Amino acid sequence: MTDTSSPAIDRDAAAALMEPLTELVAQAGAAILAIDRSGMRVDDKSDGSPVTAADMAADRIIADGLKRIAPRIPALSEERTHLAARPYKNSFFLVDPLDGTKEFVAGRDEFTVNVALITHGKPLLGIIAAPALGLIWRGLVGRSTERLPMTRDGQTGPAHTIRTRAHPGPGQPWVAAVSRSHGDPRSEAFISARPGAVRRALGSAVKFGRIAEGEADIYPRLSPTSEWDVAAGHAVVTAAGGKITDGNGAPLCFGEAREDFLVPEFIAWGDPAASLVKL
Repeated sequence: MTDTSSPAIDRDAAAALMEPLTELVAQAGAAILAIDRSGMRVDDKSDGSPVTAADMAADRIIADGLKRIAPRIPALSEERTHLAARPYKNSFFLVDPLDGTKEFVAGRDEFTVNVALITHGKPLLGIIAAPALGLIWRGLVGRSTERLPMTRDGQTGPAHTIRTRAHPGPGQPWVAAVSRSHGDPRSEAFISARPGAVRRALGSAVKFGRIAEGEADIYPRLSPTSEWDVAAGHAVVTAAGGKITDGNGAPLCFGEAREDFLVPEFIAWGDPAASLVKL
């Protein structure tokens, strides 16, 4: 059943939400860092993916915070999909309270907290916190993307505007952000079509952050993933000057009634012109 009572949030209204949402995402990141990974219990969800006390702690903080900050906007979280009321007609939040749980469980630092604001099926605002790296990337489409530092207790520092970079010219290698734990043959073939491409293995939505700040050129994921894995990064990269498409160059749409909340495929392009380059 569609929630027709929810408002459609425009760019100006989204801009007013940026600071409180940034603070909320930083608090969730601090809660994750406070969990002792050495003695932590790891359970399996119905789809076989892991879930931990850190996932649930971050989810509670974000859910409570969104009710306080924007009580009329519905939210879809990876940890509360049973509450989804799709399709979403106007605006809604799309949340991954801990993206990269496998990275977190393995003791690595490349896990993130992702919050996106979707309006009419398109990500308008996105925030990605990488608490163990001490970084937040945040973007508002039509305005800009910023990177700012965060401390382990959730405090944030000055924001600096970042931009994607122009795609490599002839004879220059592409830098491709690739998943450390979710490789697939189609994505590998896409990268191999760019001779000399340098693969940079990264975890979670950190890949979108590196595209947005010009440290990588492309991030192909030509196999299914979930909407909450993509939405915040979509806004961050787009606001920084990049582009997100499916494998045929078409735009993505979020909040529809797709089975299991899946995005069949996507490519993140640092330079939109790169999507037009024939190889």
